[in-house]
This record gives sequence, C-alpha cells and structure tokens, in this order.
Amino acid sequence: MLQGLRDQLKQLYQRWVNRRLPAASKIRLSNKRLFIFPTRAGFLFGGVLILLWLVATNFENNLVFGATFLLSAMFVVAIFHTFLNLSGLYVEAGRTPPCFCGGEAEFGILLSQKGRRYRDSISLYHRSSEAVVVSLPGTELAEVWLAVPAEKRGWFEPGRVTLETRYPLGLLRAWTYLDLKLCGLVYPRPIDAKGRLSSTAAGEGVDDLPGGREDFRGLERYRQGEALGHIAWKHYAREQGLHTKHFSDPVDEEVWLDWDAFPGMDAEARLSRLCGWLLAISSGSALYGLRIPGTEILPSRGEAHRSNVLRALALFDQAPRPRS
Repeated sequence: MLQGLRDQLKQLYQRWVNRRLPAASKIRLSNKRLFIFPTRAGFLFGGVLILLWLVATNFENNLVFGATFLLSAMFVVAIFHTFLNLSGLYVEAGRTPPCFCGGEAEFGILLSQKGRRYRDSISLYHRSSEAVVVSLPGTELAEVWLAVPAEKRGWFEPGRVTLETRYPLGLLRAWTYLDLKLCGLVYPRPIDAKGRLSSTAAGEGVDDLPGGREDFRGLERYRQGEALGHIAWKHYAREQGLHTKHFSDPVDEEVWLDWDAFPGMDAEARLSRLCGWLLAISSGSALYGLRIPGTEILPSRGEAHRSNVLRALALFDQAPRPRS
C-alpha cells in the first residue's frame, strides 16, 4: 500500500513538472523554471546557526551574536549567488551521433549566455548516467556531451535531464528539469556471425572499377589536364601519338547481407548478425547490399552507403521518428 501511494505521488509530481516545464529544443532558465532548496550541509548549517543564537541569547555574549549574524548573512547571500548561477542561462540541444545498442549515446547540449557572467560548477546528468560538470568563466558558450546507456535499437529519447548547481558554498541546490527533445539513432548490437555470405564473383558480371591503380586497362588518347606520370612515353617515342595509361581496381565480389541467411532466428538476432557482418566487410573492397523484409539496398561501398545500411537495420520495423 505504501509503495502504491508513493507511485501515485510520483505520477502527480511528474504531471506537475510537465505542465510547469514544457519541452522545447531551446530553453532560457527563468525564475519560473528554477527551483532552489537547502542541501544536507545547508540544513546542518542552519542547525548550527540556531545553536549559536541560543548560546548567544542564554549567555548574552555579543561576540557569539556577531558570529551568528555574520554567518546568517553569508547564507542569505549564498541564496542569490546559487540562484543567479543558473538564472538567465540558455540551454539548447546539440548534435547526437549514432551509436550501437549496448553502448552509450552521446547527446550534445549547448550552454550559452548573453554577457560575461562568471558561472561555475554547473552539473548536468541523466538518471542513468554520471554527472558532467561545466563552467562558463566569462565565456559565452560551452558544449557538454552527456553519455546515456542505449539499451534498444531505433530512435532513442532519453527524456528529461537535470541541470543543477551548488555553487558557491554547497549550502543550497538550485536545479531544473530539461526536456530538450533529444533524440538519437541506435544501431543494432553487432554480433559476429558464423555463416556464408551470399556473393557474386567478379567474373560473373561485376565489372572492374575504373580510375584505380592496380590493373592496367589500356591506352587512351591524352586529354588536357591528365597527369604526366600516366603518359605512355614509349608509344610517344615511336611516334604513335600522345596516349595515357589507364588502370582499374578489381572488384572481387558483390556481397549481400541477406535476412534469409539466419533461418529460425528472431528479428533482433538477425539484425545483430547482419550488423556484425556489415562491420566486418565494410572496410574491404567488396561491394555489399542489404536484403531485409520491405527494404533492399543495392550493392555499393563507401561511408555514405555504410550509414544507409546501418540506418535501415536500426529502423527495421520501427515507428517513425517521434519528434524533430
């Protein structure tokens, strides 16, 4: 029963936070968005102040009265310094590179300000990650990378993150909850697969790639601007005209990353093994394509093609991106 009551209070609190702090890709920390409360050290400090006041009153000791008032003034001044360390700060969503399932998604968050106010010891953290501490010592912009564990493939939204500070004395904590519409792409968890790739040999219809450096293709008449090192000087010496030598790189095979290569496995197991195959062959010279239900990507190679294949694996049977 106690646990049920606790869950209800937590839900009520979350609904209140969602109404008070709506989501936005860029947020200015105004008074409405900030909260402040004494820390454990702050409560102990307050207890010491009460004890000093009782001692000063009981013994009518002016020195203890003076120390009590001085420490009380420090506490009041610390309230303003702690609050102003966050007030007026702009927080904006930055870049989020893709990652693999089982790793950490790194979300870029930009902190900026107008003016050159000194801001120190600002912490940013997610409920499942460690805090990142950043300072703006008179500068106008700082970039923070927040690493959050990625446990599922597809679009990953970490939800709200917490921004807080306890500067300068650690007696008070000022904080806010941020929903910056963060969203990152998570690729399947790569698994080394044992099996045979579906391939086509170069002699079975796959042409060599021109513009290479390995195999000699033949001579062609010289065109203005071609490299002098490729000119066939022996032919020119025989008065056979000015020609250039052209080479090509052989393509060993076309490789297909095929869904049907793993019969009997569930979708996630197949995607993980296809991802492992992709990482193994993408650094080579082979052309590779992808065949999964509903998607076919023709064989090619290069960084852009690799990203397209990884994206197709990550978004297989997934809903569209939830928010921009």
